[in-house]
Amino acid sequence: MAARTDTELVFGGTAARVHGPGEELLGRTAESDEIDDRLRDPAGPRLLLVRGERGIGRTAFAHATAERLRAGGIAVLPVACVPGDGEHPQLLALRLVMALEEHRSAATKRTPTRKPAAEALSAMKHDDRPAMTEALAAALARPTPTVVLVDDAHHADAESLALLDEVDFDRVPAGIRLILTAAQHTAPARPAPSSSPSPGSGSSSGSGSGSGSGSGQVMDRLAHNRAAHTIALPRLTLDDATAMVAQRLRSAPDADLMRRLHELSRGIPGALDALLAEWTAQDAIRTADGHAFLGTGAPVPLLPDHDRYVTALRALEEPCGTVATALSILWPLGRPAEALVASSTGLPAESVTDGIRTLIDEGILDELPGQPHTPASAPRGWTFRLPLLAHTVRERLGPVKRSHLSAAAVEALWAGGAAQDPPAPPLLEEADAGTYLPDRIADAGFLVDRDRAVTELTTAARSLYPDLERRGMLRWHLGAVRLIEEQYDRDLAILRSGQAASGCGDNRTARTAAEWLVCGPAEGLDPQAVHEAATLLVASAAAEQDWQALSRMGTALWWEGLPLSAMATVSGRVQALWQLEKWQEALTLMLQTERVWQASPVSRALLGLFRRVAEYVLGRPDRFTRALALPEEPDLDPSKAFAFNIATFDVLLGIGDLRAAANLLSIRKMNVELLPQHNRFLWHHLNGQWDEALALARRLLVNGGVLNVVPGHHLLPARTAAILLAQGRPTSADRLIGSVRGQVNGPLEHILDHAEAEILRTLGELGRAEEVLRRGLRAADERGSFYGTDELLASLAEVHAEAGHPDRATACLERLDRTAEQMKSGRTRLLHLLTSGKILGPDSPEARKHLSEAVDLARSRSQPFETAVTLLAAVRANAGPATLLHEAYEHFGEMGATLWRFHTRTAMREAGLTVPGRSQATAENEHLLATLLAEGLTNRQIAGVLRLSEDAVANRLSRLFARTGMRSRTEVVTAVLRGTQITTPHH
Repeated sequence: MAARTDTELVFGGTAARVHGPGEELLGRTAESDEIDDRLRDPAGPRLLLVRGERGIGRTAFAHATAERLRAGGIAVLPVACVPGDGEHPQLLALRLVMALEEHRSAATKRTPTRKPAAEALSAMKHDDRPAMTEALAAALARPTPTVVLVDDAHHADAESLALLDEVDFDRVPAGIRLILTAAQHTAPARPAPSSSPSPGSGSSSGSGSGSGSGSGQVMDRLAHNRAAHTIALPRLTLDDATAMVAQRLRSAPDADLMRRLHELSRGIPGALDALLAEWTAQDAIRTADGHAFLGTGAPVPLLPDHDRYVTALRALEEPCGTVATALSILWPLGRPAEALVASSTGLPAESVTDGIRTLIDEGILDELPGQPHTPASAPRGWTFRLPLLAHTVRERLGPVKRSHLSAAAVEALWAGGAAQDPPAPPLLEEADAGTYLPDRIADAGFLVDRDRAVTELTTAARSLYPDLERRGMLRWHLGAVRLIEEQYDRDLAILRSGQAASGCGDNRTARTAAEWLVCGPAEGLDPQAVHEAATLLVASAAAEQDWQALSRMGTALWWEGLPLSAMATVSGRVQALWQLEKWQEALTLMLQTERVWQASPVSRALLGLFRRVAEYVLGRPDRFTRALALPEEPDLDPSKAFAFNIATFDVLLGIGDLRAAANLLSIRKMNVELLPQHNRFLWHHLNGQWDEALALARRLLVNGGVLNVVPGHHLLPARTAAILLAQGRPTSADRLIGSVRGQVNGPLEHILDHAEAEILRTLGELGRAEEVLRRGLRAADERGSFYGTDELLASLAEVHAEAGHPDRATACLERLDRTAEQMKSGRTRLLHLLTSGKILGPDSPEARKHLSEAVDLARSRSQPFETAVTLLAAVRANAGPATLLHEAYEHFGEMGATLWRFHTRTAMREAGLTVPGRSQATAENEHLLATLLAEGLTNRQIAGVLRLSEDAVANRLSRLFARTGMRSRTEVVTAVLRGTQITTPHH
């Protein structure tokens, strides 16, 4: 099958790439309309100023305006100012005159009697201001329609700008317009209901153009010229920034990615582009299925030396650099930060004040206005205009200076909050109060009170658990480890850091911590702590999918010689075998060592769970079923009780028992939205909430979290593939299955085998489907596993029946019946009824009886997809009225199962029913056909998927091309990949 080009859905996703801006200038519709209206108005302003802060996109906006003007037949003369122009008086005036005269000569094709360009050049050489004024006025007064675009006019010389301010624009012909772009370090706010202003995004009190020089002051005067009109470019709202990022990445950005981008960039396009460039260079942004995600734990990047924000800061004279460096650590302290900067750097107070003022004028800092009851001259403090720049400056500090500044912050906060418990740090509300102090303590290290530092770091870290966004929990635990000298306490801290790392998905760090403790625990360390370390070691190896290491951990030899208790050794071995799905070996070991693991409440609860699940998988469900009605184990730590409940919840979702899973949530008072992502995926999948399920699947695939708690490691990719297949995307489903296969010595892959066989069946490849299903059953049989074999047997029975082997189909059906009786599973029973009804055929009374019972059972299970499939099968076998198809059709539509909805439409027409919504049905048919094309299927394969003839497919393609105006498959595929509405005419 051909591969999709830009929207692969594979394990790990694909690296995102940054593309150039498209033709559409995003987030500037109102401003573009405004400048176009002014330029079209004959009585409109002769001088248009486009202003905005560094990186706001003045040049891009002006160039887009120029392109629209040229498209309308209006000449645009570009004049670009560069740093250093301000050192040459009258330079811009000379260039304006020369550009206007050159254009006029080309337009009129005759030699003028007067030569203003020569006059202007002479005026500049002799510093003759009156002569330059006259030459500029003459160049502007001669009526040859044009627009002069002066970019980055803040670099221009002040004298030229003053000359422009003195021009009598009433005498300038209507066809002559000037557009000047210039920096103005304010952040105009655009009210928008879609997003609220970022903290600290208020305008600075400085109004200069970036240097406080004469040119900036004259530019402000020029803005008030009665012939001028100013368009101030605001920062992008979250919605506009999202559209921009989607354009750059050609993928829909995830909400968490956009939140981070918008927080760090404050909606400034230049900062957004810088962030995207750095994150993609680090391979931190991954795409899956046309969506872009930020990898778990991806660090905030540093701006490179050539970046506009870094160069702007470095261009400033001292003490600005020193002040900015200190404030990158101290700014959250508010006004006291000014004195701390002076005391920490040795700078005079006046120099710090001057440095802060310059940084404000240059758009590096924003001044935070004081509270209403304070004098207007007393700001609350200062914050970096661009959080990304603050991060860059702070992270580039040397360790000694960073520790010194952090220690100053810690001592100030501890002194200010010593009388309160817990202390209330007097931080600016724009700062992250939850992370600032522990971050500073971790950086200060041995420069502050060690015991208090360890206590506060540990407390802060525990309060942030599980810290899935990695705001600081692990960093603070590790900071505490570095400060502890006594080995016993240090080992306990290392265990906490490893467990924290595991909780936030940093499996490498978790495994390293566990190995340290398992190989050499401190003398007298609590046996329970060592047991937890062994558990952590196995769990982190499984999370890293290191099956070879787990195979070694499943042997007694691996644990020999380690200074561990028998309980830790047994528990570690059992868990390794359990992760590898070596159920019988694990049960045998537990039986031999029952006295050991029953001695501790924690190991008794943990291995008791293992035993119940292992017995269930091996076809003995009674102990597992009875435990569902039992109360939780007493005296268990809440986090362990939660983990045990999650494991049980996974088994129930894996066997398709949605009601029992919901009952468990209710009894244990667990909120679905607080469950781990893979649990929520399975929950949404069974509930028919496929959009929500796919959103979670994409994120988990990108971040490598495709394995579930055993059993059924591969449920997430298998169920995701099933959704994709139902949406008419067999190639994407096949790629996904292939990307998670091939784990040597790993867990069973028979659940993947079922998913792959369904893809092959959809494509009409019954022979290959049979091979894959038989392979899956053999693997399960070798380990004695009943888990997931019901789906394999049901599919294999149907394949045999379709291939004309009724005896083989009956044999599979009989085994499926025995499995249903043994496992007492509602899903297995439903599969048996459904499969027998299909195999026996529409003329069999027994088939109709089974399918009628299947309809009642499916409805009682409240799972939309299996209910709709059952209804469709019942109607086809004459086991129910044709009107059941309407119910199935609605279910498939709500889930987005477009392929099944197509087949249901076919069944409705065959039954003489009217398909509701003719235009919608046509649009869905075209979308499905386009999707199959984008999947790389041939006409023959599409015919097999849709159960049509090749001629019928060819005719449908011809109608699709005619209706949309597209001319080739390539155009259709491109439209699908870009998310373009297929039914929109492209004429």
